Amino acid sequence: MDNMLRTDWFGAPDVRELRANMVGEVVLPGDENWDEARRAWNLAVDQRPVAVAIPETVQDVVEVVTYARDCGFQVAPQGTGHSSGALGSLAHTILLKTHKLRGVTIDPTTRTARAPAGTIWIEIVEAAAEHGLAALAGSSPDVGVVGYTLGGGLSFLSRKHGIGANHVSAVEIVTADGEHRRVDRENDPDLFWAVRGGGGAFGVVTAIEFALFPLTDVYAGILWFPVERAAEILRAWREWTNGVPDEMTSVGRILQLPPIDAIPEPVRGKSFVIVEAIYCGDDHADGERLVAPLRALGPLMDTVATVPVAQLSQLHMDPEGPVPGTADGAMITDVDEELIDLFVGAVVGKPILSAEIRHLGGAVSRPRAEHGAVAAFQAPYAAFAAAPTPVPEAAAPVEASITGLMAALGPWAADHTYLNFAESNREAKTLWTGTAHHGLRRVKAAYDPENVIRSNHPIR
Repeated sequence: MDNMLRTDWFGAPDVRELRANMVGEVVLPGDENWDEARRAWNLAVDQRPVAVAIPETVQDVVEVVTYARDCGFQVAPQGTGHSSGALGSLAHTILLKTHKLRGVTIDPTTRTARAPAGTIWIEIVEAAAEHGLAALAGSSPDVGVVGYTLGGGLSFLSRKHGIGANHVSAVEIVTADGEHRRVDRENDPDLFWAVRGGGGAFGVVTAIEFALFPLTDVYAGILWFPVERAAEILRAWREWTNGVPDEMTSVGRILQLPPIDAIPEPVRGKSFVIVEAIYCGDDHADGERLVAPLRALGPLMDTVATVPVAQLSQLHMDPEGPVPGTADGAMITDVDEELIDLFVGAVVGKPILSAEIRHLGGAVSRPRAEHGAVAAFQAPYAAFAAAPTPVPEAAAPVEASITGLMAALGPWAADHTYLNFAESNREAKTLWTGTAHHGLRRVKAAYDPENVIRSNHPIR
């Protein structure tokens, strides 16, 4: 066949030769494990590709990409399946699930980690902690390291150390021509620039290497207040963020917890406004002093204390397994009293489980010449909201509530959105600067002119 992309495909492709060339498996519609293989992390997303490839080796990945290119299909790489809703139809696409590519390596001498494509953050966090090191990990323990990092990577330690993508030292990637490359500042530097914040449109990443930081403990936890005080607490928290150093990261958040057994009894079925505080400075007494004004507001519960850095993986209380739901986010140019009132009004009493405003700034906002496609985030705050949809009839009211919240925040929305918080389809101009988007298109044209590789937010 020629290399034109198929738009006329119906039925199952002939994958006999591909299966014979792989250690891993290829799953087709009608196979016993089809529904399991095509499942996204968000169980509300109904992924229907032409096939699912589950490689166990790098050569497997090469075989899948080569087969797809030769047959006119696209390939959508997917680790955990987070943020998959933005992919859209997979009608002419092979879903390439990388979760079996595992095997974390920590080098305590160089303070670096190597994460194969199937690695989730808790694996890195726990392995690094054994050496007194910490990673710029996501707030959810089961988010994939590769997808998170390709999208930029905002950590609870990022105000101190910057965006995760800009601490990547090397990327191993299979490009659309079937070549497995190790890219860094000296080898394919243009591709290395693109994958650090440009998403997964440039090839199938099989592993990444990135920096770790000497850190064993943090002063961190949650201050819980009754939801009736939401506007008051969020105003006080917003004012407090003006004076904190880069070592302090915090989140103002409304939680409306369902009455289910999975929720601990003290908070089950109740609603709160909370402040999450994470201080990664050397002297935890400084963290205690910084948190004191928030403590003076009289929380119902206070868990802020010195804890091992690995415990940050559970701080945000994200679900640690697939759930059906809806979510979306935005970057915010300011958080003033009007925004807080609208935020509280759009969340409290609505079917939204969690709505947060995260303080950015610090090293997150400082670009450097050696950084990647996302060099920095200039917006000082980010917002994100999520809710489960355990039954299909819950989807419409949840989606309406989250859409309403994002619309209410619209006047404060920054020009650009954090890729990993963009759960809905977005125009490219809202995800990257004009200069970065132009550069990403140029790299895409050089390495994947036939658009074989698909990502959640495609580079056209």
